[in-house]
Amino acid sequence: MKLVPAFFKLVRWPNLVFIALTQVLFLYCIEQPIFRNAGIVTNVHGTYFLCLMLASVIIAAAGNIINDYFDLNIDQINKPEKVIVDKIISRRWVILWHLVLSIAGILLGFYIDWFTRVRFLGLANLASVLLLFFYSISLKKKLLIGNVLISLLTAWVILVITYCETNHLLDVFRKGSSLEADKLSRLTFLYAGFAFIISLIREVIKDMEDVEGDRKYGCKTMPIVWGLNASKVFVAVWLIVLIAALAIVQFYVLQFGWLFWISALYCTIFIIVPLLWIFRKLFRAQSPQDFHQLSSVVKIVMLTGILSMVFFKVYAP
Repeated sequence: MKLVPAFFKLVRWPNLVFIALTQVLFLYCIEQPIFRNAGIVTNVHGTYFLCLMLASVIIAAAGNIINDYFDLNIDQINKPEKVIVDKIISRRWVILWHLVLSIAGILLGFYIDWFTRVRFLGLANLASVLLLFFYSISLKKKLLIGNVLISLLTAWVILVITYCETNHLLDVFRKGSSLEADKLSRLTFLYAGFAFIISLIREVIKDMEDVEGDRKYGCKTMPIVWGLNASKVFVAVWLIVLIAALAIVQFYVLQFGWLFWISALYCTIFIIVPLLWIFRKLFRAQSPQDFHQLSSVVKIVMLTGILSMVFFKVYAP
């Protein structure tokens, strides 16, 4: 494998595309149309939004790099054919790239703080870098803590877009015209909640896939501490919660008229049905290959969930 393809594989470029796509769609399909109706220009747009998106992407890339650095021994058992650290890219270069990308992501946050009305984004990016580092060296080996942390950081990819507009939201509430602000808040937490739950489901499934290597190196992940069956029940409960929440949302959406049947149909076919398939296959899964397949389908559901933001742009007045 050549060096450049190896580097893109190391940073897990499809995940980085997911992050960028999520933020682009949330800004242009949800946030900007809402603020436009309220006569507000967003703090983060144009160059500043590109800086925000780039910071999110490279901080995630840095987290993936340092995670593979500390997971080298485990990965040599779980997925030896995919190992890049010390096999294609030396450890020294891996650490260097982690530092460069982390520092760049933090500086971009402070740049946005300095030139816009956003506050403390640089500190938030610093906190994200530190949390990803401690996740890689310790937290991922502990029961549930690492899973929840990654899920929260996944939700933060969406929350940070609305966070950057905090001053506008406060201004709207002070003026007593909170309709648009309420709408943005609801949609932010709807998608952030979806991101959190679907990420938590995938993280636990990945732990079930990697149980062999994790056990050998003393990890205390859920499948090791609670057992495989209890972990499946945990995932199943969250699947039920997610499916039920999505079904309720679709019932609510249908009240707005026949045009919204298209979005409800999309959600049913491309999000809810695959989640039901995952639920059905979950308890039959036994081998790492089975869990890898489930993890891959969960990732597809993440994508279809992200793409559903397009409907808010289509239906925006």
